[in-house]
Amino acid sequence: MSINVNPSKGMRDFMPEEKEIRDYIEGIIIDTYKKDGFQLIETPVVENIERLLGSDGGDNLRLIYRILKRGKKLKKALTKEPIEIDDLTDLGLRYDLTVPLSRFYCNSRADLPMVFKAMQVGNVFRAERAQKGRYRSFKQCDIDIIGDETKMSEIQLISTTAKALTKLNVTEFVVRINDRRILKDVVLNCGFKEENFENVCITLDKLDKIGLDGIKKELSKKEYGESRIKSIIDAMEDINDKGLEVLPKYGVSKNIIKEIETVINAVNDIREENYEIIFDFTLVRGMGYYTGSIFEISYKDLGYSIAGGGRYDEMIGNFIGEKIPAIGFSIGFERLANQLINEKFKVPGDEKLVMLYDENDNFASVIKAADKFREKNYIVGLYERRNKMGKQLNRLYEQGYGKFTVFSEIEEEMEVSELNEE
Repeated sequence: MSINVNPSKGMRDFMPEEKEIRDYIEGIIIDTYKKDGFQLIETPVVENIERLLGSDGGDNLRLIYRILKRGKKLKKALTKEPIEIDDLTDLGLRYDLTVPLSRFYCNSRADLPMVFKAMQVGNVFRAERAQKGRYRSFKQCDIDIIGDETKMSEIQLISTTAKALTKLNVTEFVVRINDRRILKDVVLNCGFKEENFENVCITLDKLDKIGLDGIKKELSKKEYGESRIKSIIDAMEDINDKGLEVLPKYGVSKNIIKEIETVINAVNDIREENYEIIFDFTLVRGMGYYTGSIFEISYKDLGYSIAGGGRYDEMIGNFIGEKIPAIGFSIGFERLANQLINEKFKVPGDEKLVMLYDENDNFASVIKAADKFREKNYIVGLYERRNKMGKQLNRLYEQGYGKFTVFSEIEEEMEVSELNEE
């Protein structure tokens, strides 16, 4: 019987050249974050299930990987009738890095600065339907600021994230910014009830996919009434056309408008010409725990964002009963890495050299010769020379090697040649 050796659905292996690019991207992001004052922490991939389920993570709560209870606890749970899944599980895999960070802060706050600037890089897990571009395990790169309620937090997060992308030669991207409070004021002003807010936002978030006509049809299916549907469609067209200046007409506080203007103006003063920032009323973000400003970064015509985040001022308070302001920005590492790989991104640095040797060569001498090239800042791979050397070199070229040499006991005879695709 043959065994399926493919990765589990939604999981992936990475070839050496992919892994090299991914590690380089991660290194640039971490280095940029560190230079801007963020401190690297690490949290477990496993959290208590009640903490994950109580985090108001929107649709992601349906995608949590649950972990069965063990031993006597599991046996006891199986004796209950009817058997409920909540009785069988006590742990789960994290679906993002924000919930673990909030728990970490509550547990460690006595040893942390009053304003804590955290950085996390790690895998998260969601039981997505396996398909191209959607993975069940994927990496996130987060920066968060806890304890600062001023707009300086938004400005710094956007600026730092833009720096990291720019260092990776990602340019001409767009930072889109909105505020959940603006969304709520407009939706309620159009006649919807507060309990309808999240459900209406789910539909509004689909504007770029289904258009205004699609939104109208979807809201009609939800039986919200023609007058309210017409009001929200008219409001969307009005706000998209006129921007922030028309928001007071829909009951939005001038203070909230001033806050978002402050962020946009500051980022415009900071930014280079390689990206822009715009107000986008249709930006929703799916997490229910967002309480204020929200933002995403769109890149080219990909049809999805490569970074996103926002304020979650109530999550930590739900853990400890004390309001603690918090805000975060996460780079969608997988989307960014896949795009750069598709663009034939090359990792800068030491050049890769192949040294070929024969089976009769002195192996110690081969390694000593390779070390001399390494001292000249080459990355040196050692391979026994095959009969079909041309085919061998073509394969090594595909693996990222740019030069080659053939070992000789006489150092002067080891000429370095370009390794070109034939």
